[in-house]
Amino acid sequence: MGFSIKLAPGVRIRASSRGIRTSVGPRAARVHFGAGRTGVSTGLGPVGFYTSLGGGRRPSSRATSAATFKRQVAAQQRQAAHAQRVEEAQHLAQSFLRILELHRVDFPAASRPIAPQPAPPDRASIHKHYEQHALGGIGLFDRAKRARAKQLATQWTEAEMQRQWTTRCEQQATWQQYLDQRWQQLCSNSPEVVLETLEEAFEDNEAPSAAVGLTVDEVSLVVLVPSVDQVVPERMPTTTQAGNLSLRKLPQRDRAAYYKQFLCGQVLVTVREALAVAPAVASARIAVLRRDEPDSYGRPRVSCLLAVKFDRQALNGVQWQTADAARIVIDTSTELILNHRARTGELQPLNLATEPALAELLNAVDLAELAGGQ
Repeated sequence: MGFSIKLAPGVRIRASSRGIRTSVGPRAARVHFGAGRTGVSTGLGPVGFYTSLGGGRRPSSRATSAATFKRQVAAQQRQAAHAQRVEEAQHLAQSFLRILELHRVDFPAASRPIAPQPAPPDRASIHKHYEQHALGGIGLFDRAKRARAKQLATQWTEAEMQRQWTTRCEQQATWQQYLDQRWQQLCSNSPEVVLETLEEAFEDNEAPSAAVGLTVDEVSLVVLVPSVDQVVPERMPTTTQAGNLSLRKLPQRDRAAYYKQFLCGQVLVTVREALAVAPAVASARIAVLRRDEPDSYGRPRVSCLLAVKFDRQALNGVQWQTADAARIVIDTSTELILNHRARTGELQPLNLATEPALAELLNAVDLAELAGGQ
């Protein structure tokens, strides 16, 4: 027989035939002393383990099993943490690789569109229709009449086939005439057609883009980009001197450099697509915009981070698969306006007061329409 008394939270006394024993502490780390050896018990959930602190006696198999189990649990926890770190490192590496690969997308050059050949009429269904009509009311065993009816159905079928084929060819010719007219307008830089073509081409772009004007053979484009925190991760996977995986915090200057690569990549993707779908455009001006936090009145604010001009000929021969985006922009642009912060390399908003033409361009942009609800 025995009994147990709880004196206070975390303090309990147990009496048995072996004597008085006191337990102090929470269940996760409880010390037992009194009758018998002093020991420590740990437990979370329904499972608990006890370890004796006394010496001279060989540890019980239960204590040994508890220690082995704890080592196994600790090893599993380390493995799980390492696996999670590896997964995060892979995700981060893909994010950085995507930034560096943005500008390497190829766009096929536009060519004269050809209206597709019309599909031939369905002869089987046409013949079935006319044959059913011709045989209506003729007895099953009236072979002569049935033969004449089938012959007549065949004649009707051939006539209908010819009529449908002629109609479809006429429709194809009309469609081809429309396509040729649009192609001619595109190749002569008709502003309406060029801007419509670019709008359709930019619909699936990652960064919202728009063509806002065409003067002779020069198009004006804008690209809306997210902030650096939405693009460049704060940490980068690397290894320690011992070869262990590490996720180090990216210095501010390095984050700024990757953000610049991202902006230049979006610029190059946009201009390459524009020059591909509008074959008569000889040059392109691009303004890179960033939506900032609203002002004190809740009005949206937009910064212009970069403005650049490219001539089509300057982009010929570029080694797209090896050169990085920022280097290509610097080497191929005929005009380039950007503002670096000296200490960190961050791109600062341009002062539009000294760039009236750029300010006028941005005033023509419908930001809500460009952002598309983003």
